[in-house]
Amino acid sequence: MSGGALEAAAFFVLAVLTVASALVVITHRNPVVCALALAFHLVGIAGLFLLLGSQFLALLQVIVYAGAIMVLILFVVMLLNLGEETRAGSHGRIQAWLAPVLALALAAVLGKAVLSGPAQAAVTPGSGYGTAGTVGQELFARFFYPFEVLSLLLVAAMIGAVLLAKKRV
Repeated sequence: MSGGALEAAAFFVLAVLTVASALVVITHRNPVVCALALAFHLVGIAGLFLLLGSQFLALLQVIVYAGAIMVLILFVVMLLNLGEETRAGSHGRIQAWLAPVLALALAAVLGKAVLSGPAQAAVTPGSGYGTAGTVGQELFARFFYPFEVLSLLLVAAMIGAVLLAKKRV
């Protein structure tokens, strides 16, 4: 098997893993299973970064998202004890007919995009793509404030989950 064929096979396997695990996240009713499927999805994304030649971003993906953020999500899920809510059978009627309609609309848009062919030539990343220096430069120069806002949002979400769990006890 040549290098290009091996890379294409690895891409296909990772693509199937990420799409399948994303489908499990949105279709399964157990929040713990959804969180574990999300962890598989994030590891698959890290594999796609490796195929792009960005080892540093793949490492960050595994450590930060599949590691730390998943521990935070599982902690909040366990803290909230969502077992009672998932077993309750009352769901909205609007979602029952709106979900298939939106899924068909998304499938139509994706089908049109796939059948119309490539919109532009393949973009090759620059020489410093995915290295620690370029990621740090972008993070602490251009995306400093959005990064800080996101960290505050995560802290606020965790405090809210703790307060919700405390009221139930």
